[in-house]
Parts: sequence; structure tokens; C-alpha cells
Amino acid sequence: MLTDSFKQRLNLLSCADVQVLLQDLQRGIEREALRVDTANHLAQTPHPAVLGSPLTHPSITTDFSEALLEFVTPVTTGVDNVLAELDRIHRFVYSQLQDEMLWSASMPCLLGDESTISIAQYGSSPNAQMKTIYRRGLSHRYGRAMQTIAGIHYNFSLPDGLWQLLQADEGDTRARQDYITERYFDLIRNVNRYSWLLIYCYGASPVVDKDFFRIKNTVQPQDWVHCDANSLTHPYATALRLSDVGYQSTVQASIDVNYNSLDAYSRSLCQAIQQPYPPYAKIGVQQAGVYQQLSTSLLQIENECYSLIRPKRVAPSGKIPLGVLQQQGVEYIEMRCIDNNPALPLGIDADQIRFLDCFLLYCLLQPSPPCDQAEQACYRDNLARTVQQGRDPSLRLMSPKGPIPLAQWGEHLLDGISAIAQQLDQAHNTRAYQTVCQKQRDKLRNPALTPSARCMDAMQGQSLSFIDWAAQWSRQHQADFLARPLPATEQQAFVQQVCVSIAQQQQLEARDKRTTEAYLRDYYQQYQALRID
Repeated sequence: MLTDSFKQRLNLLSCADVQVLLQDLQRGIEREALRVDTANHLAQTPHPAVLGSPLTHPSITTDFSEALLEFVTPVTTGVDNVLAELDRIHRFVYSQLQDEMLWSASMPCLLGDESTISIAQYGSSPNAQMKTIYRRGLSHRYGRAMQTIAGIHYNFSLPDGLWQLLQADEGDTRARQDYITERYFDLIRNVNRYSWLLIYCYGASPVVDKDFFRIKNTVQPQDWVHCDANSLTHPYATALRLSDVGYQSTVQASIDVNYNSLDAYSRSLCQAIQQPYPPYAKIGVQQAGVYQQLSTSLLQIENECYSLIRPKRVAPSGKIPLGVLQQQGVEYIEMRCIDNNPALPLGIDADQIRFLDCFLLYCLLQPSPPCDQAEQACYRDNLARTVQQGRDPSLRLMSPKGPIPLAQWGEHLLDGISAIAQQLDQAHNTRAYQTVCQKQRDKLRNPALTPSARCMDAMQGQSLSFIDWAAQWSRQHQADFLARPLPATEQQAFVQQVCVSIAQQQQLEARDKRTTEAYLRDYYQQYQALRID
């Protein structure tokens, strides 16, 4: 049943003023993809200079490795607009890659020896050096293989006018930003409660190359099975990228990140950033005068916390994100649990974006009581079960009312999500949002329709290993992008941005002559000065 408070907030969405504002939901996408060579091995070449400076280019950067590209769209309204921006970035990059292509899947290509996975370089400025040292620390703490796992981050925010109407409807008299920040944390807690639904419906990493276990120095779990001689899966898996062999850490599982308020969130992360951890102390900050990591604490910086969702605000270079959040409040949220769908050229499509919007608005409007440690452990367990065995028809998750079949709980959530979709359809004069919600109901009733099941069926139907199947899609997407070169004016604009980014990096290096030690001292003093009530 839909709660009274949810119905009240839902009714507000039908008002004419709000309908107009629903057309202005703000979105941005960050898509990661490995560069690979013609033999499906991780590219050993440096980040191509023809793509600009990864430190200063607004759209094309790197994540952990020189070979792990990250494409960043500007914030925009309109589903088609954000995808068009992402498409243009891909088309430019492919015009410059020559003999390399982008890996279509979240789980990595053939990696070879872990030592050959290069750490991203950003230049000689103190900020650039900090970025590389941070990544070197990640390699010591979690291994380099884990850092080659790619994904999609979805950035989402409401327009100011919509916040104003929501606050007025609730009779809230606080400062606007205080209200917005609290409501974003309400959304975050509900995303953590219900993220398993997204993983079931859109998880697309159900299989991994068997050599990944060797490179990651991880023992193959006994309950995993061979899809073929070279590929492994867990029965009914949906998103192994988020499993114990994926982008996870047992050390981080011990960190109690508190999402009940901004102060509680900042306090819990600050504690982890300042709490020494003996195994990391053994590595040391420097060895023979070379920085190995930023610190010996549980977390080096906030970004090391591998959460499904983060509260965000754009932070100037050199400023700690937590400090900017404390001073100015939450600006948007970043969803981090999205797989690259290998069958999609951009890894994501309009249908998935529309469902994400419905889901996130549902999480915002649905009541979201504070969450204690027991509930956090419960929703982490629900997520882990869905990641490894989500397509098992007998799977039951733990709800507030006790164990419940995943499909039954999913249908219940979709009742509310579909009500949001109806309002979005009305605002956009379409039925696309309700249609995509119905597709998720179909997946709950028939697991064979999920992307993870489709991946498995396609590989087995064509007798392909994971590597060969992902490479097939990678080559197909490569051909598609190369067949659609950018118009000359847009191509030239990208080329100009490359030149601008290189010049900006050079200016930073000429202007900031602080030593790395001095820069890091100034940076970490901000955590000590952070005032948390």
C-alpha cells in the first residue's frame, strides 16, 4: 500500500506548476571503459595525447589506470540530450583511437600480469601528483585488477523551483539548502534499502573470465560454475561487478557510513579518514622517498569509500569534498551501482535513464526513517543476495515485515514507482515512463528477460566465452561509432578543447610550485579543521 505521505507528495506532482518543472530534472553521466588492443588485451599505451589532459579536460579523463577512460557529460535536462552528449564524446574518442577499441563490458578484458596495469598519470602539479599517489595507494590496498572493473555513474538532481514547491507543500520553514540536504539524505537511505531492485532489473555482469581470479589473487569460490572452459559464473548471478570478487572490500565493509544526516555522514567518513589501520601502516606512506599512498588510515580520502550512492557538490581543486558539503550542502546525488550493458553502445540507454528517474523520485517521496546498523546490515545482505543469485525464483529477501520473495517485493515497489512514472509521462506527453516500468514487472515475472540472463543466453547460444562475446559487442560498437563521424564543426570543437586542456595543465604546473608534501599537509588539515556538530 502507498502511504498517506507518499500520496500527498505524489498529488503535488500533478499540479501544473510542478509538471513543468518535472521536465527539468538534471542529469549527468560518467561512463568508464577500458581501452583494449586488437587481441582483447588491456592496452599498454599511455593515455593518448590526442584526447587531451586527463587532469583538466571536462569530458575525457581517466580513472585508476592509464587504460581506463572515463567520459563525463555536462549536466543537462532531457534524456535524449544527455545521451547525445555521451554519444558525441564516444564518436570523437573513436576518431582518435586508431588500433584500439573500448571494452563493452564492466568486467575486464584479458589483463595479463597485474604489474602491467599502469596507474594513471596526471602531470607534475601537486594536485596531479596527489591523484596518482591516491591510485598507487589503491593498488596496494585492493590490487590493480579490481580497479579495472568499469561502470557507470548517474548524477541526478531536482531543479530549484521543484524544491521550492516541495518545501512549501510540507510547510517547512528552514533555510532552503538545509531542507534540500536533508531530503537528499532521505533519498539516499531509500536507495540503499531498495537498490537490489535496480541490480535485478539492470545488472549486466553475470560472468567473468576465469583468469581474473588468478590476476586478482583470489581463490575461485567453490559454488561458482564454468560457463565454458574460460568463463565462470555464480548460478543466477546478476552483477558480479558488485560481488566479493568485484569492486568490494572486506576492510571497507567494517566502516559504518552513517546516512542519517549530513553531520552523521561527515563524522563517519572523517573518522575513517583519520583512523590508522595497521596493515596499511606496514606499507607506509613513503618507501625510499617515493609516496606509496596518501595515508595509512582506513580511507585515504572520501572517494575511496565504495558506496552505491554518494551525496555530492562540485568542489574546487584542493578543497576536501566533505568541507564543501558541510559549508554549502548537497547539490546532487551520484548513483554508482550501474553496470555497463555490453549490448548497448553507450552502456546505458533512454529506457534505463527513465527508470532511474522514476526510482529516484520514488525514493525521494517515499518516507525514509533513520537507519540503524542492523537495518544497514540487512540491506547489504539483500544486495549481496541479489548480486549473486538474483534470478533464482526461490530467492527471498528480508523486508521490514520478514522474509519475502524478491519478485513479490519488487512488484510492491513498482506500484509506487509506476505512480511516479504516470506523472512523468503526463509532464512529457508520453507513455515511455510507464512502459519502462511495465518492462521491469515483466522481468520480475520472467527472469529470462533480465540483462544478466540475456547475456548468459547469448554467450551459451553462440558458444562464446565471456571475452569473445564482449569483444564481439566491442567491435560492433566500434564500427557503429566510426560509421558516424562528427560534423566538422563539432570535431574541431573537441580538438580545440584538447588543446585548451593541455594548456590548462601547463598553466597549473607553472603556477603551483608547492611540494607534494606541503600540498598534502594543507589538504589534510582541512579534515582536522572540519566542524561537525
